[in-house]
Amino acid sequence: MGDFEDRMTGEGQAPVVRVRNLVDLARLAGVSAGTVSRALAGNPLVNVQTREKIEAIAREHDFRPNQMASRLRTKRTGLIGVVIPLGHERRQHLSDPFFMTMLGQLADLITENGYDILLSRVIPESPDWLTRIVESGMLDGVLMIGQSDQFDAIEQTAGRYRPLVAWGHHRAGQVHCTVGMDNAAGGRLAAEHLIGRGARRLAFLGDVGAPEIAARHAGFAAAAVSAGLRVALLPTHLAVDEMEADISHHAGLIDGQFDGVFAASDMIAMRTLRALADRAVAVPDRVAVVGFDDLPLASQTVPRLTTVRQDIAPGAAAMVDTLFRRMAGADTPSTIMQPTLIVRDSA
Repeated sequence: MGDFEDRMTGEGQAPVVRVRNLVDLARLAGVSAGTVSRALAGNPLVNVQTREKIEAIAREHDFRPNQMASRLRTKRTGLIGVVIPLGHERRQHLSDPFFMTMLGQLADLITENGYDILLSRVIPESPDWLTRIVESGMLDGVLMIGQSDQFDAIEQTAGRYRPLVAWGHHRAGQVHCTVGMDNAAGGRLAAEHLIGRGARRLAFLGDVGAPEIAARHAGFAAAAVSAGLRVALLPTHLAVDEMEADISHHAGLIDGQFDGVFAASDMIAMRTLRALADRAVAVPDRVAVVGFDDLPLASQTVPRLTTVRQDIAPGAAAMVDTLFRRMAGADTPSTIMQPTLIVRDSA
């Protein structure tokens, strides 16, 4: 039987040959495996008669070329990596509503363009963690949801790997391409709104170890200083279990000490609303609360959450479009989107 896998269809009948690979198909067609590969790829170097013969045999045996082998020959994998680095917040989970909202948008767009996704939640353990991902040979391009505290690692990799786009904060002169919000402008919007409605004792809840959140805090604080006010920084984790403990502690400080709170994310803001409600602190009468993101849940809280919207759907579309252009060799600039204040009941 040689390299073929034969089986008898019945007593006295000829064996049925199972075609498992290009070599099997080539032997049936009486040509080389290379000719089969070129024929199935539509290569014009193979004459029409030979190509039609090979295609007919392939259909007869329900043979489909190995996709991975084909991708190796064309130096394309058909995979886009979606990487979520968690350097500053190692206990944060993919189930975080922001990650899930962004990931859903990216997944739809990537698959609609004929690519598959390889998702990685990364706890960086060495400076070259991202370099090892992009040099694995498994990916045609990489999208990053957030920069965490890994700006230097991203810069190092982006200097020699072009098809990489990160959702995050843009610094003047940076190498890596980003799509993201003007976070400082978002912070200013939050401060101006709270001050405009009479708040004078302001607090910021968040972890400024991440560049996006640091920029939100900076914009918020700068607007406060311009109004002759100061901002208290109340460090708050993004990981849910640690966030709960932080906010439970902060709620005791907020009650009586602050009348305007800007939370670095909607998740922090929503948990702050609940903690204040548990203490019978009226929002917004005693404390006004503003979040950041405008996740779908923001309009479902009680009271409904005032927040700074970063438009995730067009942001995801810009990321995917930018990545595909970079994969094609274009040198694309970063995209800085403008935030919008969505005023609801909490402020």
